[in-house]
Amino acid sequence: MQCGAYRFGLFEFDGEKLELRRQGSLIRLQSQPARVLACLVQNADRVVLREELREAVWGNETFVDFERGLNFCIAQIRSALDDDSARPVYIRTLPKRGYQFIAPVTRTSIEPKPQQENPAALPSQGNKRRALLVAAAICVLGVLRLVTKRWLGGSDGSKQLPVIAVARFDNETGNPELARFSDALTDNVVERLTAASNGRYAVIGNSQILRLPREQRDLNVIAASLHAKYVVLGQVQSQGSRTRILAHLIHMPEQTHVWVVRAERTLTDPMSLEAEVAQEIANQFSVRAATGESRAFSSASANR
Repeated sequence: MQCGAYRFGLFEFDGEKLELRRQGSLIRLQSQPARVLACLVQNADRVVLREELREAVWGNETFVDFERGLNFCIAQIRSALDDDSARPVYIRTLPKRGYQFIAPVTRTSIEPKPQQENPAALPSQGNKRRALLVAAAICVLGVLRLVTKRWLGGSDGSKQLPVIAVARFDNETGNPELARFSDALTDNVVERLTAASNGRYAVIGNSQILRLPREQRDLNVIAASLHAKYVVLGQVQSQGSRTRILAHLIHMPEQTHVWVVRAERTLTDPMSLEAEVAQEIANQFSVRAATGESRAFSSASANR
């Protein structure tokens, strides 16, 4: 995989450091999604097959749930680029084949500009000594401040963003063919919640503990291991010819229900249904998680 720096739209991507920036501001992107983005950008002139991405990012001898992993990576990239899968500007999906980066890409240089020394601007020995003393004083003050904060029980952790952990939606229909639908719905919810966060909370959806079957799932262990303030649980059920979807926003550690979204549809267009319901869930849950609600149980019905 070739390294380099690339520019597309308002974004810059460093293929060596795997860093994505928007107009100079760093955008957080996990390692695997960043490597997928690198592969797509570096091959922007063609369709990158799913197997190529598997080999480039996971390798041939790594045993993982590739389909779910790749779907998660694409969802994270689209969220970072603010791209819509229905009307893509950056990444086009070719079902069952692969993906293509469709925005114009320009390769740029990342070499730093050499700095010329100006003899007249060089500090004198006295100025150097004064600067070192000031720097030492700043360091001492910083250490004293940190020690004082810890002594008084202060912690930067109190300022951390609340975390929403999205567990795998349970397929309760009795039809194993709908397992792929419930998994895709889970990934869609992760994507839409991330896009709606606007820096107000963090979303975790790719941890192995969130993919455990329902009978092995322990919400207290999930919350403790992921430092999650909220856990999202989901169910896909059958109701005659219609499919019912339930999503629960649960406040931890007391496990109180904050909000429930309920939707019933005919499963004629699974992809449209996934996107529509996931967006409804994100709209309802993001507001409540951002404001820190914990006990205001209610429900939002989206029947049609």
